[in-house]
Amino acid sequence: MNRNRKPAIVLTLFGAVFSFLSVNVIADGHATEILIDQAIQGEHRSAENKARDIYRHPKETLMFFGLEAEMNVLEILPGGGWYTEVLAPVLQDKGLLTVAGYSETAASEYQRNSHISYKNYLNSKPDIYRQVKLDVFSGNGYLGAIASDSQDMVVSFRSVHNWIRAGEMEEAFRAFNRVLKKGGVLGVVQHRAAEGTDAKDTAQKGYVPESYVIKVAESMGFELDSKSEINANPKDTKDYARGVWTLPPGYREKDKDKAKYTAIGESDRMTLRFIKL
Repeated sequence: MNRNRKPAIVLTLFGAVFSFLSVNVIADGHATEILIDQAIQGEHRSAENKARDIYRHPKETLMFFGLEAEMNVLEILPGGGWYTEVLAPVLQDKGLLTVAGYSETAASEYQRNSHISYKNYLNSKPDIYRQVKLDVFSGNGYLGAIASDSQDMVVSFRSVHNWIRAGEMEEAFRAFNRVLKKGGVLGVVQHRAAEGTDAKDTAQKGYVPESYVIKVAESMGFELDSKSEINANPKDTKDYARGVWTLPPGYREKDKDKAKYTAIGESDRMTLRFIKL
């Protein structure tokens, strides 16, 4: 009788442990979701930035990538800090946000000014951004100051076309692979060109074919885990003489046909989740 009971006892204990772990995984995920909601609604975000949530879907995008509050996350080229505003509060207590941007010695005046403006913004709100670590994206190679296998997640928002234009697409993705831990996530959002178009041509106007991004990422040691239409916009015709920047928020044509472009909204975007093999 005792021998017959042992498997049942083992299975009961296993079931209890599995149930406990499952509940904790769900609880941790829910806690991160709450933090994302709080960050998105936070008073540190401007009304102008919040107005873009309907186009950028920050909560849905970050949850699709699998963001967790305990992660080491690397944000690439933050621009004015639109996504930093959301990532920093979520990771502030248990994780770490590293931002790889430009520097005071960057090649162009635009890059230098962009870096100074971003840094000043972070310094203006130390209660929100005190834990954010700043590093240089490119200099002597990409992400040279960031240790290999140190990041749980790397995120890039609307920057891929720049690396294609610079002829450094492969180098950038190789660097992302190097700094990620095995099994780590690369999350990419990018203005999406029509399939069958040439990436070098479309990148001049800010758009890139989705299949091209996938091909390059896979050649650099990533596996496409999933893709989403969270940030799709079928209204985007992608045929503007002055590129994607014709659409909001850029409005490169200024007041010319502004109502038309406002009605279209922001660009059609791919949203891709890769895993480091």
